Amino acid sequence: MTSKAEVKDGLWETVKTVVYALLIAGVFRTLLFQPFWIPSGSMKDTLLIGDFLFVNKFAYGYSQYSCPFSLCTFIDGRWVSSEPERGDVVVFRHPVNGTDFIKRLIGLPGDRIQMRDGILYLNGEEVQTEPDGTFDEVMAPQGPQRLTPRCANGPVGQGGTCIKEKFTETLPNGVSHSILNIGMGPNDNTPVYTVPEGHYFFMGDNRDNSTDSRVDQLARGVGMVPAENLIGRADRVIFSAAGRSLFFFWTWRADRFFEEIV
Repeated sequence: MTSKAEVKDGLWETVKTVVYALLIAGVFRTLLFQPFWIPSGSMKDTLLIGDFLFVNKFAYGYSQYSCPFSLCTFIDGRWVSSEPERGDVVVFRHPVNGTDFIKRLIGLPGDRIQMRDGILYLNGEEVQTEPDGTFDEVMAPQGPQRLTPRCANGPVGQGGTCIKEKFTETLPNGVSHSILNIGMGPNDNTPVYTVPEGHYFFMGDNRDNSTDSRVDQLARGVGMVPAENLIGRADRVIFSAAGRSLFFFWTWRADRFFEEIV
């Protein structure tokens, strides 16, 4: 027969194990990697709805947003900071609504950025782009929000092929990445934006389907993002689910396991 003391000791050991596990998980999430699931198509075709990844939090150092629920309020600015590079895919905290966004870093402090007829200009120079075929996907609801893709060949019926023009864009530092074009939209021609000191300018790779720094915060955009709002760099997709949930393993995309993010 198990004594009361043994039951008490067993219960205490279980409690300690749970507490230690939570502490380790908290430290891991705060200092090393934060899980992130792609909820929208703003970064296609670099990132797809349903991609699951870990954000490298020590890439840029730490700020109050490095802790879960932004609890690191004791951090002023950034600790152990490292400057991000143009072309990095970055998770950051929206300056106004507090949600986490993932976009590509396009503009550094002091840069002048403009879109003209869908072409990106940095500091007055046209950024090189080369045609790279098309990005094709099935017209069907995607992810838990059941979002339907936008198409250059629309309207497209359910089950049809949704097509977007695809280009390779090469930034001045030599970083090349894929961008998509649906058609001329309101963000394809913009004024010249000058990035303030201590801020960054972000854009989605799916240029005509992205809420980003081309729209200011008052207009429900992103605007310029302060350096302390950076959470970390996205380096690699761990796995990807094409269905409504990550747990629907039968919808996992076999070709995206540990896919490098470029």
